[in-house]
Amino acid sequence: MVNITINGTPVSVENGTTILEATRLVGMSVPTLCYLKGINQIGACRVCLVEVKNIDRLLPACDTLCEEGMEVLTNTPKVREARQMNLELLLSQHRINCPVCERNGSCQLQEVMSSYPIGDIMNFKHEYPEDDWDQSLPIIRDESKCIRCYRCVSVCEKVQGLNIWDMVGSGSRTTVNVSHNRKLSAADCAFCGQCITHCPTNALHSRDDSKAITGVGGVLDDPNKITVVQVAPAIRAAWGESFGLDASVATEGRLAAALRRIGFDYVFDTNFSADLTIMEEGNEFLERMQHPEAHKWPMFTSCCPGWVRFLKSNYPDMTDQLSTAKSPQQMFGAVTKTYFAKKIGVDPHDIVCVSIMPCTAKKAELAIPSINDAVEGERDVDFSLTTRELCRMIKADNIDVAALPEEEFDSPLGTGTGAAVIFGTTGGVMEAALRTCYYVLTGENPNADETFKAVRAMDSTRPWVEAEYNVAGIKVRAAVANGLGNARRLIRAIRRGEVDYQFVEIMACPGGCVGGGGQPIHYNQELASSRAKVLYNYDKKNVLRFSHENPEVQALYSEYLGKPCGEIAHHLLHTNHHGWEMPKSPNLDEDVML
Repeated sequence: MVNITINGTPVSVENGTTILEATRLVGMSVPTLCYLKGINQIGACRVCLVEVKNIDRLLPACDTLCEEGMEVLTNTPKVREARQMNLELLLSQHRINCPVCERNGSCQLQEVMSSYPIGDIMNFKHEYPEDDWDQSLPIIRDESKCIRCYRCVSVCEKVQGLNIWDMVGSGSRTTVNVSHNRKLSAADCAFCGQCITHCPTNALHSRDDSKAITGVGGVLDDPNKITVVQVAPAIRAAWGESFGLDASVATEGRLAAALRRIGFDYVFDTNFSADLTIMEEGNEFLERMQHPEAHKWPMFTSCCPGWVRFLKSNYPDMTDQLSTAKSPQQMFGAVTKTYFAKKIGVDPHDIVCVSIMPCTAKKAELAIPSINDAVEGERDVDFSLTTRELCRMIKADNIDVAALPEEEFDSPLGTGTGAAVIFGTTGGVMEAALRTCYYVLTGENPNADETFKAVRAMDSTRPWVEAEYNVAGIKVRAAVANGLGNARRLIRAIRRGEVDYQFVEIMACPGGCVGGGGQPIHYNQELASSRAKVLYNYDKKNVLRFSHENPEVQALYSEYLGKPCGEIAHHLLHTNHHGWEMPKSPNLDEDVML
């Protein structure tokens, strides 16, 4: 233990504790902007400066270790003056348009600034850097909002292992941009959006597509368009955070009601197409298991577009190991503009299909030409909005969420099972698929709470979790990983022959979709684990626990598709992953290049 004093208060901390961590232990915390524990502790922003007796210069609390006898002062005139000057320097190149900024109210710079009386007096001239960013990309970078904290650089490098962002320039022109002097459109970016959720300002944000729907002249204003919206499983675990509401109040029933108040004609649940995905992907896995010599192993899940982009750019020779099943978002779009259009007797060209996703990569997925098969020349899904865009639309319409009555999703694409709702957390796709595979092979349902619990990867300290099951005499070795850095570690182990699996689930974002790049942002808080508990609670309370029990999915097959992996289903619900190209990663492993 190390004994120090903080503002005169004796404190005893473990050796290796930083001053910042020590101040938080005694409730005398100092402000931070660039700090991200274990990932970005570089003292770049200089707003966590503190004074230590007998040391002339001020020290950054985030990367200075406590030493025996150290006397720390966190709020002296010298400290306040230095912090204020550093904040003014940051503001000199930061476009101050807070009222119209997407991060207004959730911006850490704004939060820190509220404690310092800078007001209208600025000692430095405002100079905004030029910005020529491609505004059509799912991820937008606004140079005029960047404070050079380098959190995006560190998250992409140390968590996701992609190294998309890097420091460029020198001196006062030092900033952040795409590495290797590339444009983002030519980079191997997965569009996972983790850089967005870890940015303390609005320097990184997702493309806003909500204006095309609810804005003046948007699709909701067009009387000739029928608007259909689908809500992904992970949304129900997080959308209430933007309104300060617990998940018990911000329910899926109130979410359905809010979307109707916004003006959507039909409100459906992506849980329906998650069940549909299990029917297709699960049966595809069983078909491959019946002819193991004809396939490379393992089979990878394909519902996460960020993961698919990662595999195609970093391990292109393994593309055929992806399931050919489309993601639930895309399956829903295909079914909406075929089966549902016929059900209600409308021209599919008059339907606008909108998805609400916890994901930024979905904005890129819907534009892949080879993934759109329902209506020639049209996208199956027209717009994909993030959870944050959804919450802004609700606020713009002044909807009192807590006062809304709970309403059901529409039919026939609104019923989902417990297996579908856990799609939103890491391990959920694997567990849902194994539940149905067990039924197909044995004719009986497994114990939904216990049989495949081992693949739940949320609390694992390992890069991935693994489990082995014997189902009707068939041995299945499965693995689950979340976060692309962990995905790379797993793939390397597979390629080296250190591990052997038949079925592997990977989600690009840490924690799965609940921790997705489109979810509400909370500075230095990782809420994926608590959100996952919400989804497992939904699963446990659901009367239907297995995808094959979904009556609306059963009706879809009997009335339209025929059978899982049949001719019609394969045309609408599966895709050719070779039908589009990804830029190759500059960091390809040697065995890939060879």
